[in-house]
Formats: sequence, structure tokens, C-alpha cells
Amino acid sequence: MNVERILSDWKQKRFKPIYWLEGEEEFYIDELVEFAEHQILSPSEAAFNLSVFYGKDAQWAEVINACRRYPMTGERQVVLLKEAQQMRDLDKLEAYIENPLASTILVVSHKEKKIDGRSRLARLLKEKAEVFSAKKMYDNQLPNWTSELIKAKGYSIMPKALILLVDHIGNDLSRINNEVEKILINLMGRRAITEDDIEMYVGISKEYNVFELQEALGRRDMPKAIRIIQYFEANPKAAPIQLILPALYNFFSKIYMVFGQTAEDEKTIASNIGTNPFFVRDYISAAKRYNFEGVESALILLHECNLKSIGVNNAGADDSSLLKEMIAKMSA
Repeated sequence: MNVERILSDWKQKRFKPIYWLEGEEEFYIDELVEFAEHQILSPSEAAFNLSVFYGKDAQWAEVINACRRYPMTGERQVVLLKEAQQMRDLDKLEAYIENPLASTILVVSHKEKKIDGRSRLARLLKEKAEVFSAKKMYDNQLPNWTSELIKAKGYSIMPKALILLVDHIGNDLSRINNEVEKILINLMGRRAITEDDIEMYVGISKEYNVFELQEALGRRDMPKAIRIIQYFEANPKAAPIQLILPALYNFFSKIYMVFGQTAEDEKTIASNIGTNPFFVRDYISAAKRYNFEGVESALILLHECNLKSIGVNNAGADDSSLLKEMIAKMSA
């Protein structure tokens, strides 16, 4: 069951006795817990019928006792167990999960990982509870997810602004959502997010960023690429090498994929290589500028630079020097 289905059920007052929320992607877990804490019960009901526990401090017996109480007013009570992965003797909850109270809604937030599927607790949950597993989103899914998030809020975002935002933040859905909210507050009646908005409210230079670096490399504009690296050198937090190299590897990997395409229309090529149609021309143009051997060489240079950045075959060069050396070799 996905987040939308659970929230839809809750809004329609359809509840199950136990909801077990687990996995690496905290954004969705937090969204469900937030709703359970503040929306299932009215404020007057919550005063008497809401119990919140934190795994690090909670005792299993206290949680079970709270679950077995009957609501003081209304039809139901809500018991939240947050950060359950930090709770000792978590398996002691099996006694309650095996025979839950119909008037109690127990919502357990178990972040970072899933419980062992071979355990008795996992088997009980599968039988007695609604289990939601939140997997970490792949990087190539982030642009579409972010675009849909903004669309759901009644706004749109320009393609280049979208890439700037996602490349800068990376795979952190909560932070993406927070930054989007901050931008929307400042749009002053406009409905579209632009590059200028990203620069002003997120703090990303629209001229000196990883996206502009890969564009410069795609055009083989090595002087501009060096200027961007120099900006990164002067502003280390703008783009650490751990962010730059994966982005460039992804960029050249997509260029590499262009050579295997038999289709000629850009929309099909964009779909096949997994990129936005707005940017596919950049990949096609770069493929022509580098040719097959040049792209292969760029990927090898990126791999070597990555090894040096973690100390392999590196005589002491700093990150900026490593990047400049790599770019010089790409232009040779």
C-alpha cells in the first residue's frame, strides 16, 4: 500500500489497528506520522486519546499498556511509536500485535532499515498490520518526483531550474520539499519557479554550478569549465568533489548511451537514455564533439579522478587540482 492510499483511508475514517512504517526514505514515513499525530483525532480528542513514545526512551510495557487502554472520549485513540529502530526489546510488542485492540490505532515509525523478514515479528506484522516500506528513491527519479511535487502544490518549474535544484540537494526528499516551500513563499503571485529563484532562495549560483560545468564540458568549452572549478575552489561548500564526480559520470554515461541509439527522433532518444527531452540535444551534440573514443576516455578519466580523490595514486593533490588535471586531459 502506498502513502496516498493510506492517507485516503485515514481521511475517510477507515483505520486498521496497526500501521508499521519502515525503510530508508524518511520523507514518506514522516508524512504519515505527521498526519496521524495531528489529523486523525480532533484537538479535543487528542488531549485525552493521543500517546506519543520515542524508541530511545520508551519501555515496551508502557507502549503496550497505552495500546490496551480504551479511549476516554470518542471512538478511538492513537498511539505513536517514533524512532522504533532505537527501542530495546522491540520484539516484546509481539504480544500486543498478535491481539490488537480495535479502538486503538498504533502507528510505528521504524526508520533507516526494514526489520528482519525471517523474524516472528515480521511474520506477525504481515498477518496483523498494514506494513509500509519506504525505499530510497533513485537519483534518476528525483527530477520527475520534484516536478510532480511542485505541480501538486499548484506551481511549475523551468527545466533548467529543476536540474539545478535536484543536482544541488541530491537524494534528500525532505530537504527538497523544504526548499520548494521556501521558494513558493517568495514567488509573489508567480506560478513558475525559475533559475533566478533557485539562485536567490536556495543559494545556488546559476552561472557556477555542476550543471553549468557539465554543459561546458559537453561543449568542450574548457576555459569556462576551469573558471567554474576555480569558483568551486574558492567556495568549497558550493560543490564538493563527492557531488561533482557522480554528476559528471552520469552526464558522460548518457552521452555514451547516445551511440547505441537507432532511433532518430529526440523524444525517443530521451526516453531511452532516461533524460528530459529538454536536454537531449545537449547529449547528442556532446556525442558528436567527443566521438565514441573521446567519451570512453572521459569515463576512464572520471574513474581515475575518483580514485585519486579518495587517496589512491594521489601524491597529495587537492580536489581542485585533480579536477583541473582531469579537464585538461579531456581537452587533449
